[in-house]
Amino acid sequence: MKIAVASDATNVSPHFGHCEGFTVFEVEGQKISQQVFLPNPGHRPGFLPLFLKDQGVKVIIAGGMGAAAQELFKGNGIEVIIGASGSTQEVVTKYLEGVLESTGSVCHEHQHQDSCR
Repeated sequence: MKIAVASDATNVSPHFGHCEGFTVFEVEGQKISQQVFLPNPGHRPGFLPLFLKDQGVKVIIAGGMGAAAQELFKGNGIEVIIGASGSTQEVVTKYLEGVLESTGSVCHEHQHQDSCR
C-alpha cells in the first residue's frame, strides 16, 4: 500500500495543494519499506487527486484540504486523513498503529495562512 503525505521538508504541510511535494511511503504489512519524495507538480483544480492515484496512492494525509478535493480523493478510492501535523514519518507510523484520526477540518479559503487545521 502507498500512503502520501503532503509535505514541506520533512513535516506535514498545512494544506495539501500548496505543499512542496508529497512524501510517498510504501508499506508492507505494518512496516514502512520505502519512501520517495515527489515534488508538487502544481495546484490545479482536480489534478492532484488523479496525479496521486496514478502513483498508486491509497491514503492521503495533510494538515488541511478543501471539501471539493476531499470528495475527489474519495471518488478515486483514496482515503483522506486531515488535521495531521508533525513529521511525515511520525504521522504514517501513527496511521499504521491505528491512532491517527482525521479531524474532518475543511479549508474554506485559498490563502491558506496555516488556518486549515
